[in-house]
Amino acid sequence: MATQTNHTPAPLNETVSQHYETVALVLQGGGALGSYQAGVYEGLAEVGIHPNWVAGISIGALNTAIIAGNAPEKRVDALKQFWTTICQPAFPLHFWPAELETRLYGISDSYRQAFSSFYAARALLDGQKGFFTPRFPPPVGPQSLKVTEASYYDTRALKGTLERFADFDRINHGGTRVCVGAANVATGNLTFFDNAHLTLRPEHFMASGSLPPGFPAVEVDGQFYWDGGLISNTPLSEVLGQTPRRDTLAFQVDLWSAQGVLPSNMGQVDDRTKDIQYSSRTRAVTHDVRRTQLLRRTLREVLRHVSPEALENDPWCKIAAQMSTDKRYNVVQLIYKDKPFENQFKDFQFGFNTMLDHWSTGLADIRETLAHPEWLDLPENEAGFASRDVHAPTSSDRLGPKSKVEREAGI
Repeated sequence: MATQTNHTPAPLNETVSQHYETVALVLQGGGALGSYQAGVYEGLAEVGIHPNWVAGISIGALNTAIIAGNAPEKRVDALKQFWTTICQPAFPLHFWPAELETRLYGISDSYRQAFSSFYAARALLDGQKGFFTPRFPPPVGPQSLKVTEASYYDTRALKGTLERFADFDRINHGGTRVCVGAANVATGNLTFFDNAHLTLRPEHFMASGSLPPGFPAVEVDGQFYWDGGLISNTPLSEVLGQTPRRDTLAFQVDLWSAQGVLPSNMGQVDDRTKDIQYSSRTRAVTHDVRRTQLLRRTLREVLRHVSPEALENDPWCKIAAQMSTDKRYNVVQLIYKDKPFENQFKDFQFGFNTMLDHWSTGLADIRETLAHPEWLDLPENEAGFASRDVHAPTSSDRLGPKSKVEREAGI
């Protein structure tokens, strides 16, 4: 009979904090799909993993504000209140009792699809509480407008919502690094507003989520910004490119899947187009970072064979030393997968029951991910880089162990 031991594995939060200097939560844009990210955060909070860096774009930026703007023990509740608020119509009209909808919603995908179509249409016509309302009259024709009014919807209510559910003193001084990305309308450049360098206000988060032509540009310190997803829908490169380099675990939460089925109707064409456009090549980013990591770590090893005199005096050796690293990176991907009842309007379908569906899916995905605690270990391959995806464990394993020296430098 096997001998039993009294060894108890260390809690995940202790394991993570011992291994990594940076634990980042990276949140992609995706509108109404964003409650999936809230579910992921709830799962992290369950095991005591509280990221020390939260980065987001678009709806990911709004979730970032709620998470960083609350004490760890209050974040899940604040997220629930925020999503409960914005998933109500701006002008509530009760067509049927909520309990009837919930009962019908759970019967079949056909009912869910019908409700989805209705709530998407209502969002377009009425807007969402504390988020956006349609402009009357709508802007049409060649009329001249201020850049902050050139949109179909008014988002001024969002400022009050963010101030209600997020403490901006905590965002700026609470010990969590925060950055959100927005597109400068005049220059076309992606800008990251980072509390390591400036004081963040509601306008910074609103700018990150102002997708035209629906939402207007937001003015921040004399410059005008649109949704960062116009350029890159994920801040992953910003997080992994930080200097000085640090051992980093990044939970990358995507709302669009680059992989999907071939469309068979025009609605599916629109849906697939959004998936490809807004998935922002997350896997390509991880491959590029792995390749760069291998080069940096190779430099580190090569410099071990260089004389101390050369390291001190040769300018090329000094540059190589600055570029090299022994730090390691682990990216854990959580990618929302479409449900059968969803259509091309999934990003602006703010129905309450659908929001709960997205949330529970995110919670289930992170729980399944954390059931593999070894995925959170520091990478041991030559590149010092690994990437995992609970929906594709076989294909993502090749972003973990690879060797022999990345298959003889074929990478």
